[in-house]
Amino acid sequence: MPSLAPPTIAAGDFVLILSCPDRPGIVHAVSGFLVEHGGNILESQQFGDRLSGTFFMRIDVEVPGTTTADQLRTEFAPIAAEFEMRFELWDARAPYRTLIMVSKQLHCLNDLLFRTSTGSLQIDVPAIVSNHPDAADMAASYGVPFFHVPVTPDTKPQAEARLLELVEELDVHLVVLARYMQVLSDGLCRSLAGRAINIHHSFLPSFKGAKPYHQAYDRGVKLVGATAHYVTADLDEGPIIEQDIMRVDHGYDQDAMVGAGRDVEAQVLSRAVRWHSQSRVLLNGSRTVVFR
Repeated sequence: MPSLAPPTIAAGDFVLILSCPDRPGIVHAVSGFLVEHGGNILESQQFGDRLSGTFFMRIDVEVPGTTTADQLRTEFAPIAAEFEMRFELWDARAPYRTLIMVSKQLHCLNDLLFRTSTGSLQIDVPAIVSNHPDAADMAASYGVPFFHVPVTPDTKPQAEARLLELVEELDVHLVVLARYMQVLSDGLCRSLAGRAINIHHSFLPSFKGAKPYHQAYDRGVKLVGATAHYVTADLDEGPIIEQDIMRVDHGYDQDAMVGAGRDVEAQVLSRAVRWHSQSRVLLNGSRTVVFR
């Protein structure tokens, strides 16, 4: 006996993020566009920044049929032009192709690879790049291609050119500096603007230079922390995505302080990568809007 249930209609899950000058009619125009396409909104978040006069929005929408992200982008373009929007529209389930850069400290790299292998992060890692060979074994254990690109003052331009080649060849969406201990040139920072994330410690007070955790121990610091931010030409001063702290006390020796710092760095970086790959982070000048 044939089933009387209605036929199942395939649907696509898409994420739309946008920012534009704040004015009446934005939400109506966006929601009207989605209604015209039979969209079912699964999640919607918005924020109006009164200081800058900018409106931000993120919508996760399910659209029936075989509509593609490319089609929706093309059809949404007139609305975006009318409201002066900067927007992105992606398949919600598509993993971000993420190139990870690292030097000798491998805790953040290991955390990102493990979370990716368990499905906790919506990323695909096509390559790991390092200025040292230390991460080669770890990359091999996860089946990720490893590229050793040494950097010296004389070879830095060639090394950065090689990095950009890999970004292009591998169709990389995001670059993560998972304790990559090289300062990127201004030109490379501009090339990767808005799609490169860095992690660094953030102590109160702050300690720069070699062995910051040992400096913190000598000062009797009670809080260690970490900051994940977008890479800019201003060293460690790009738009902040996520921060966290961990309380320590007199019972922590130097090694325990280093271990606490590594833990909080890995956690903060993984959250920043997760939110970016889910299109939850929008740039707002020198700041960010994060729709968690």
